[in-house]
Amino acid sequence: MKISVVLPAKNEAAAVGATVARIQALMPDAEILVVNDGSTDATASVAQSAGARVVSHPYSKGNGAAIKTGARAATGDVIVFMDADGQHDPADISRLLEKMEQGHDMVVGARQKGSQASVGRGLANGLYNRLASWMTGHQVEDLTSGFRAVRAAKFREFLYLLPNGFSYPTTSTMAFFRAGYSVAYVPIHAAKRIGKSHVRLLRDGTRFLLIIFKIGTLFSPLKIFAPVAFGMFALGSAWYGWTWWQHARFTNMSALLYTGSVMVFLMGLISEQITALMYKDSS
Repeated sequence: MKISVVLPAKNEAAAVGATVARIQALMPDAEILVVNDGSTDATASVAQSAGARVVSHPYSKGNGAAIKTGARAATGDVIVFMDADGQHDPADISRLLEKMEQGHDMVVGARQKGSQASVGRGLANGLYNRLASWMTGHQVEDLTSGFRAVRAAKFREFLYLLPNGFSYPTTSTMAFFRAGYSVAYVPIHAAKRIGKSHVRLLRDGTRFLLIIFKIGTLFSPLKIFAPVAFGMFALGSAWYGWTWWQHARFTNMSALLYTGSVMVFLMGLISEQITALMYKDSS
């Protein structure tokens, strides 16, 4: 089984060389592919000097776009994705691969307590994990970890779904669950990154609600739409009961809430059918 290690990198000249060298020392037969995402420093030359194969974007397209480029260019049967900034320990790669040998299609390095970059990000990731666990019916230990091993052929089935930004781990995990592929987790510790993070809390924080809805629509839209529809129906019924008790009449507000609940539920049904079509080639 040939292994490819893909490292998306943007302005990571301070760390990428040591990361590549460590991977080479531990896995001399693995293909190491660094995707240079429009770096303005010496990332590409440092990675190449360290022994990696380098594929460069002419300008920065985003972390997810770099992942897709790496997945297309990799020649291995299994692809390991990891950060080039020193957060992920190359020694953990063997643990991911051992877990994969048990029959899993994706194995994710689940960051343990103390590995989150900040308290706020840790709380947000915890909420993501709980929501994803509810949506899938499986325990999701780390939805947003970028350290993962996947079967290349199966991962490429979902490249068209992956965003170009930082939420590719969320999308790929939910896509694997939806397709019925096996996903497992291995506990890891993520170290403090070398250099400056490219994530901006204010800018990227606006992705929170979008990711929540993306999780829902990727896996089971009715789990999002049905509770909203039920809530509107219940509110309409309560308002109807109140106005009938007080004024003995049916109001426009109740009619609006009843109509809205039916429309939201039908939207959920349609979304469910569209989602099923998205995964028809994988079922």
